[in-house]
Amino acid sequence: MPRLGETVSVQRKQNFIDAAWRCAARRGFRELTVDEICSEAGTSKGAFYGYFDSKQDLQLALLAEDAWSLDAVMEDLERSRLTPLARIRAFVRAALTRSDDGSRVQVRADLWADMLHEPKVRARFVETMDARRATLRRWIDECIAAGELPPVRANALAAIVLALSDGLMLHGALNPSAFGWPNVRQAIDALLFGLSGEVRRG
Repeated sequence: MPRLGETVSVQRKQNFIDAAWRCAARRGFRELTVDEICSEAGTSKGAFYGYFDSKQDLQLALLAEDAWSLDAVMEDLERSRLTPLARIRAFVRAALTRSDDGSRVQVRADLWADMLHEPKVRARFVETMDARRATLRRWIDECIAAGELPPVRANALAAIVLALSDGLMLHGALNPSAFGWPNVRQAIDALLFGLSGEVRRG
């Protein structure tokens, strides 16, 4: 069990992370300053640098928290009694549901931009995607073995599923009024049903 001092330290660090999410929802992460984040958190810049070496370190913390939330969904699905195909559909719906959170969409858009010139951000993102794609690939292989999907390259389909999720979120960030997320989720679900050859009833 963590000591009181450790608990307080974790809470104070989380306070900066929560403040950054709120600020990012209003104007994006890239343009934010450490001063603005500290003001939102109600604490000093000195305290900030007690937990983060730089603004990029905070950005990596946001990426880790965002990744953890979706990875936790995958772990829950892994333990569920759903069929492999139902797990994939549930994962896609969960991934797209994050598009309802403007701060996460904006931070993810900023992360994509930063990956072009920030090796640390790119490496962390690639590590997360590799692990997630491996789980999806295994589920797809299970679908094929169970006859739920036709024989396809599992790694390619896993990459497509992940790219669709991230790509749609980025399009939503560029033009939030371009499409309705409930309609997008329904369309993606229909594609997965079509690929499986199932006929949805009801």
